[in-house]
Amino acid sequence: MSTRRISSVAHVGNIAIGGDNPIRIQSMATVDTNDTEGCVAQAKRIIDAGGELVRFTTQGVREAENMKNISARLKADGYTTPLVADVHFTAHTADVAAQYCEKVRINPGNYVDPGRTFKHLEYTDEEYAEELKKIERTLVPFINICREHHTAVRIGVNHGSLSDRIMSRYGDTPEGIVESCMEFLRIFRREQFGDVVISIKASNTVVMVTTVRLLVKTMEQEDMHYPLHLGVTEAGEGEDGRIKSAVGIGALLTEGIGDTIRVSLSEEPECEIPVARKLVDMIEECTRLRAEAEASIQADTIALTLDAPDWETLQLKAAMSVGALLIDRKATKLQIRPKSGSKLLTINYSLFTSLEDAILQAARIKFTKTEYISCPGCGRTLYNLQETIARIKAATSHLVGLKIGIMGCIVNGPGEMADADYGYVGAGRGKISLYRQKECVEKNIPEAEAVDRLLALIEQDRQP
Repeated sequence: MSTRRISSVAHVGNIAIGGDNPIRIQSMATVDTNDTEGCVAQAKRIIDAGGELVRFTTQGVREAENMKNISARLKADGYTTPLVADVHFTAHTADVAAQYCEKVRINPGNYVDPGRTFKHLEYTDEEYAEELKKIERTLVPFINICREHHTAVRIGVNHGSLSDRIMSRYGDTPEGIVESCMEFLRIFRREQFGDVVISIKASNTVVMVTTVRLLVKTMEQEDMHYPLHLGVTEAGEGEDGRIKSAVGIGALLTEGIGDTIRVSLSEEPECEIPVARKLVDMIEECTRLRAEAEASIQADTIALTLDAPDWETLQLKAAMSVGALLIDRKATKLQIRPKSGSKLLTINYSLFTSLEDAILQAARIKFTKTEYISCPGCGRTLYNLQETIARIKAATSHLVGLKIGIMGCIVNGPGEMADADYGYVGAGRGKISLYRQKECVEKNIPEAEAVDRLLALIEQDRQP
């Protein structure tokens, strides 16, 4: 049985993350952060479902300042759950948000470095060192504001938004993702600021798990022990989103890694909370099942016999128990059966086969259906995400093995879709841009035409 990794403690408002504290569960609002009423209502639903932190996108100073109003309204109604501001591109916005929120998330990929353009940049060692000094000159004043207001920080690295600077020196590698994080961490440590939580996320579970493991090793080598936030970004919705999250997050939880988690689903944010709660509650059982499954591997096959009170719980338990084994290629085949006496024996065996295939696809081993890389949405989302996903799925679900990215905005869009064959990205209010892999092939299409234009693009490329 694995034991939980020992981490330092980060204080976030009235809760503590890391150390011996419980694994905290969180979600993110999807409404416009200027909509105080909508944000308060959605935050209450997340908290009432069991969320222990609520994050809001703050794309500018106006949104950051409105966090004060959202916080005040929630506190007036008896809700004291810590609020987190999510900042991209504008460092000054982080300075403002730190005055009104219990925690601020900054993304090293675009905090000082310009947005990713996929350009290769050449640096001498001296020029690269000067770029790091630029980061420090911006970051230290922010740290001082956080110290003054007792505001915690999340250093949130996304595989999809690594800077051109990092990509040019390290490539699109786990080492590059980790170094993007470590550059910032070293400054926080020099400044003796300890209320820091780290996250490294990717839509690819193999990249996510491999990189978090490397981050843990790298931090230990430098005597750092910051708490970790886990998540598979752009996991999608429905069964696929749950299974992909359980494979990635669960692989690490069963290794004792993780102090707070978010299951990112393209659904209403309160729907994420019970899924996350199940993963946390099943850590001990799934750690045991993982060990038993590894010991019994034969003919490259994991044979898993399970019981659960309902189908969703069985899906999550299966994915969490075998996630690490499949990611590490201890086996590449999977067989899942209900335990003798289980009420799940009445379920058609074809559903178990479908579950096996879904887990193998989530672990990037075997593709038996279309892969959708869709974000959960936030206040930056520029169109009706759930309706659009449903339309695209209905038209493309027969295209086995095709990967389609569906992104609400450009923050992680083109980068997180680098693994996708096609991408549908919000470019502005009512406007969509279409991508073929990393290349933007149609810009600012009217939203009403965009799904049909995406389908036409796919069909055109599939012509002999």
